[in-house]
Amino acid sequence: MKIIMDETAINRTLVRMTHEIIERNKGVDKVVLLGIETRGATMAFRIANLIEKFEQVKVPVASLDISYWRDDVDIKEQALRLPISVQDRIVVLIDDVLHKGRTVRAAMDGIVFNGRPQEIQLAVLVDRGHRELPIRADIVGKNIPTSKDEQVKVHLEEKDGENAVVLLKP
Repeated sequence: MKIIMDETAINRTLVRMTHEIIERNKGVDKVVLLGIETRGATMAFRIANLIEKFEQVKVPVASLDISYWRDDVDIKEQALRLPISVQDRIVVLIDDVLHKGRTVRAAMDGIVFNGRPQEIQLAVLVDRGHRELPIRADIVGKNIPTSKDEQVKVHLEEKDGENAVVLLKP
């Protein structure tokens, strides 16, 4: 196990990503944040707090359970409606690790199920490569080249009791 990012690096990176979201959208008037459960949602709420600190504006934020829209799991449950509107909004989709792109594809299906956004942007803490779908992040915290048999794990205080990004080798 190799530590790629410690708590300080994660916090610094989330601050930078927050500023990129604000700058890219010339403010946050039309922005909503959607975090892919579980750690993407945790990061979305952290970024919402940072936006409020920097811009003195509360942006709508929610978590998105993508299990219904996954193409690799047979789910019989009903699709969930979001607690916030995405109609004609700029949706910033937030996740911890971008790998094959299938999770993001499922998330986009979930967003469109809930309305027609003006735009969807993708922000990820870690991009590790190895895409199977033509998906790329608009905002990347850190690019970490990996082999296909390595794993990148994000640990966040709220879920794991610590803040760290680790690389696990077989």
